[in-house]
Amino acid sequence: MKVLLVITVISFCSFAIDGEETYDKKYDNINIDEILGNKRLLVAYIKCVLEKGKCTAEGYELKSHIKDALQTGCKKCTKQQRDGIRKVINHMINNEPEYWGQMVDKYDAERIYTHRYEKELKTIN
Repeated sequence: MKVLLVITVISFCSFAIDGEETYDKKYDNINIDEILGNKRLLVAYIKCVLEKGKCTAEGYELKSHIKDALQTGCKKCTKQQRDGIRKVINHMINNEPEYWGQMVDKYDAERIYTHRYEKELKTIN
């Protein structure tokens, strides 16, 4: 199963590149559009992240980096990860607002970090 919020969001183990710590690139080529286009798969990853469902190994890894990525503005993310995260957050805000709200409540209840993403990525549908 592929990872959602590399989406999201962001997961990934760390390793050093030129002295800078970044998340592992092993999921950089994941097909995010395929996940976002498959409601069943998307919801499975969302439930994993919300601790309301089973997780794959990728899901566990994703969950372990969400807070760090939110708090640092994805400082440890590769360009592909940043692009993927923006795509996922945009999709969640505009197409899955209930799940987005649950994720914000869990990982940023005071809305310190997610506010900037919502403002930037919210579109008129």
